[in-house]
Amino acid sequence: MPELYYAPGNASLFPHMMLREIGAPFELKLVDRSRNAQKSADYLRLNPHGLIPVMVEDNGETIFETAAIALHLADKHPEAGLAPPVGSPLRGAYYKWMLHLSNAIQAGFRTWFYPHEAVVDPSATETAKDASGARMMSAFDRIADQLGEGPYLLGEAFSAADLYLLMLTRWGRTLPSPARDIPEIGAHAERVLARPPVQATFAAEGLAAPFI
Repeated sequence: MPELYYAPGNASLFPHMMLREIGAPFELKLVDRSRNAQKSADYLRLNPHGLIPVMVEDNGETIFETAAIALHLADKHPEAGLAPPVGSPLRGAYYKWMLHLSNAIQAGFRTWFYPHEAVVDPSATETAKDASGARMMSAFDRIADQLGEGPYLLGEAFSAADLYLLMLTRWGRTLPSPARDIPEIGAHAERVLARPPVQATFAAEGLAAPFI
């Protein structure tokens, strides 16, 4: 069965939620970040970038990059309804959100959590973090404007993009102005959190309330 290499609350949370929504068998493989296991020789053979997550398919195919795993899973299991069908009027919007959440929001959080990576002069670290926080808060405001009353990013259609946004909203609880405090973002998160597969994911990872 497929194996998902994960750490609680990390970027693996998104594909983990997807796997539980799909309902097919899979195995979780804990990557112990307290021991820097993501930088071990064994793990680097799976993902030379040393980042979480990685998914290993039944046939031995190894996939890394959060969005790549998600796109793969949605297309492999169309019966789960996590992506609009190819040719659907919503397919373009789905791609838009998946790529935006990956390239603009998830990537933006990298500087927020690890500002030292964005600077040469260590004295500029706090400035980099402050600038990143401001950018992320503005980004969530723009998402809220486009989301409106939703109820989902694709309107009435739930998709993998909503699980992605939930994970990023969770990360956004650390911002100076938490993402959950934006009414549209907070309401969206509550809707997605109410889904039984999502609740099962949080329980399996030992993530305690408040979740966002």
